[in-house]
Amino acid sequence: MDAFIIKGGRPLHGTVRVHGSKNASLPLMAAALLTDSPVTLHDVPDLSDIRNMTRLLGTLGCETSLKDAEPSRPLTIHATDPSQTAAPYEIVKTMRAGICVLGPLLAKRGKARVSMPGGCAIGDRPVDLHLRGLRALGAEITLDAGDIVAVAPGKDQKLIGGHVFLGGPSGSTVLGTANVLCAAVLAKGQTVIESAACEPEIADLADLLTQMGAQIQGAGSPRLIIDGVDQLSGADHRVIPDRIEAGTYVCAAAITHSTITLENFPTDALGAALDRLNAVGVEVTPISTDGQPIDRHRGSVTVKTDDTLKPIQVFTQPHPGFPTDLQAQLMSLLCLADGNSTITEKIFPDRFLHVAELLRMGANLTRNGPSVVITGAPKLIGAPVMASDLRASAGLVLAALAAKGTTTINRVYHLDRGYERMELTLQSLGADIQRVKEENL
Repeated sequence: MDAFIIKGGRPLHGTVRVHGSKNASLPLMAAALLTDSPVTLHDVPDLSDIRNMTRLLGTLGCETSLKDAEPSRPLTIHATDPSQTAAPYEIVKTMRAGICVLGPLLAKRGKARVSMPGGCAIGDRPVDLHLRGLRALGAEITLDAGDIVAVAPGKDQKLIGGHVFLGGPSGSTVLGTANVLCAAVLAKGQTVIESAACEPEIADLADLLTQMGAQIQGAGSPRLIIDGVDQLSGADHRVIPDRIEAGTYVCAAAITHSTITLENFPTDALGAALDRLNAVGVEVTPISTDGQPIDRHRGSVTVKTDDTLKPIQVFTQPHPGFPTDLQAQLMSLLCLADGNSTITEKIFPDRFLHVAELLRMGANLTRNGPSVVITGAPKLIGAPVMASDLRASAGLVLAALAAKGTTTINRVYHLDRGYERMELTLQSLGADIQRVKEENL
């Protein structure tokens, strides 16, 4: 396994282009199962989760082609063997988004056998809402040896439009919405999804499906109306920028009191995060190029930070609230604020594995149920720490960039699931960060 060695205290400077969204790309790739024609996606990031999804689609009868030399790295997926309907445990266990093939397989091929998903250890994320939604479309679902076995009704094995409610104790489900949406586009009749996830990644999926010929109303809202069609065609689609990667690099600039420029920045998708960061003292300013209107979806911004970071209160919430995937990064930043801050985790109340590691670096943190009180310290100190999940890893990297001394972060394979060679990006900004083999430490 790999580790990062980071010597902190160096300011960052320069320009970084935000990659395409991982969380958007995975459901988009799964949606290629809905058509017999090729689907081409641009700006798909080069990540371990993406590679695993490509492997998974290969086992499901898809041919894939990646033109790595082209700037947008177009990935073409062509489903050519409809007889394959089983998603094996060996691949699905590596990523939560493996469950995204369930809805497309069921809608297009009439049946599916998908292993229960894996991913980060950040708390319970049951798939009961996925299954409830698919049952509302007529699917017969059973569990067998750790697999979800789903069959569409009738001799023709076609799903039937219905009324679906996807609200849960922590709000709507993003991947559940993606699954039911993909299932509904080929169902007979009309489907209404209530309490649908409003995340930009769902709107991006709806955009692709519409290009493929689906009839969808209300994308980006809590109520989706889908009129099923008989078949879908291929499409050519550009993935939205990764709002979590973008927010992470804003926090990297802020924690090091640096000024950087971020391109392909999704300002509109980060409203709540930018509001809270502005309250801390971080200024993110969109740039107008050659007199053109400011692009709030894929434009450029500059990031500057006040000399003193201010304490704040934050509650993670479903979109458009503050994203849980930026909670760890913000916590690292608030470790250096002047006063007491509070972060309350409303999505995954146990998503605080990074707290113990930040304590090793001199942070002053107190856990109280789903909340953490952060008392700002004058500095953080480099130390050996252990990455526990994807976003916690990013939070530790940010803390290390600002810490005095050297920090070693072990098990950064978590980070590789969501950030494309983060160490190279940070090196381009002037950070002292190296990737090494853990056995060589």
